[in-house]
Amino acid sequence: MLFLMRFNRIQLPGTAWLIRFLTAIVLAAALSGAAAAESVRTREINQCLKGEIVTWGDGIDRAAIIPQMKFAYSHAGAPAWFSEELVSGMVAKAAGEWANCGLRTSMVGWSVFNVLKPDVIKVQWSEEGSRGNFGLANVGMRTISLGPRIFGVLKTRRPDYDGHDTLQLVISHEMGHFFGLMAHSRRCIDVVSYYDNGKGEKCYSRDPAQMRGYREYRYEFPTACDIERCRKLNNMPPLPDGRLPEHSLHHD
Repeated sequence: MLFLMRFNRIQLPGTAWLIRFLTAIVLAAALSGAAAAESVRTREINQCLKGEIVTWGDGIDRAAIIPQMKFAYSHAGAPAWFSEELVSGMVAKAAGEWANCGLRTSMVGWSVFNVLKPDVIKVQWSEEGSRGNFGLANVGMRTISLGPRIFGVLKTRRPDYDGHDTLQLVISHEMGHFFGLMAHSRRCIDVVSYYDNGKGEKCYSRDPAQMRGYREYRYEFPTACDIERCRKLNNMPPLPDGRLPEHSLHHD
């Protein structure tokens, strides 16, 4: 930068083209360095490359069940270490990120009037509804059930971990099924994914070796490929250059 400042002060006749040329080189190098500084994981989150949308084939994708997603949250039965404000905020955040799909999302209060509406998706704590899982979506019943017992097991086994990232991931993952993503992605980073199919086949990453540096590699919100897939299912134009909008970009 100092070199360029000195060069600009000279202003010799016929050197303008050289100044522009050298400036372009420096800027290109800076941008290249910034890209290199981003982790593979971050680049996978922010941009979906051609050919990366592949599923396990364990479901049939379809358009969203309703054109406008309304979510109501009930804190009844929640583990004591998760506050209502925290979990409600996670539901709202997940809904906001899925809105990049092009569908409208909103939060509504939990009331008899709202939960009976067919266009309201109920997010609740239910051992029966979650069937022993961290979370389970029932698209037909319009419910996302979170599992209090399994989160209790997680806290017992890892008392130093607050479980927030896992809870956010679960909410975002299950919410994705209501946007039409019924099959699970084979791309490890995607929130609507799983790591293997139990038959020795593994998920895909641009650099599998670096995944070992993460306790949980999946992103806790929809990635660019999650959103691209959702937009295609719902007849929305693709993301420009396959990248998430600026306000949703992940940073290391």
